[in-house]
Amino acid sequence: MYQVITMYGDNEPWWFFEDWQEDIEEEKSFDCLEDAERYYIKKWQELSSTHEYINTKVNYLAAFWNDGDERWCEECDEDLQQYRGLALLKDHQAVTFESGDDFHERHNDCAKPKCCKTSLV
Repeated sequence: MYQVITMYGDNEPWWFFEDWQEDIEEEKSFDCLEDAERYYIKKWQELSSTHEYINTKVNYLAAFWNDGDERWCEECDEDLQQYRGLALLKDHQAVTFESGDDFHERHNDCAKPKCCKTSLV
């Protein structure tokens, strides 16, 4: 079974920290890769049209963000960038095959956003 999920939170979707599933906003399940890929592409196009910055990995993992979309972290004592994550997964795990050429390692040139060091455990 394949899933396409959208997330919102402090981390890009490829980190898969212990509590990553708490950031899931939407999850759609598909029996076949082709249907999941079509839905992923549709969501990727929607998110890329509404966000200034994009970082996409080769295995269907993408992060989208806008300047100023931050939250205050008491533990870190700083504002943290918030990301909209998009992932195509197989059985809730990152896929091990690569996406099409349109999605290979695409990213905007920008300064690296702040990341909460306490969540990098």
